[in-house]
Amino acid sequence: MKADIHPEYRPVVFQDTGANGWTFITRSTIETSDTIELDGTTYPLKKVDISAASHPYYTGKMKMVDTAGRVDRYNRRYAKG
Repeated sequence: MKADIHPEYRPVVFQDTGANGWTFITRSTIETSDTIELDGTTYPLKKVDISAASHPYYTGKMKMVDTAGRVDRYNRRYAKG
């Protein structure tokens, strides 16, 4: 591998603003100006609007779309032509 071309990974805290401040730590190369202190250690902080804690798919609050009804309606409408 070539030297000095790979980014520096470091622990970064991601905070979900929509899920009561749910946070998780992962390694990232993202540059942030905010910091947060967790467990006596200061980490860079990135605030996100949505994560697994607030996404409708993962929380079970996803609305199901009636695609079968739409397909039937489309077929009835354009079957005459």
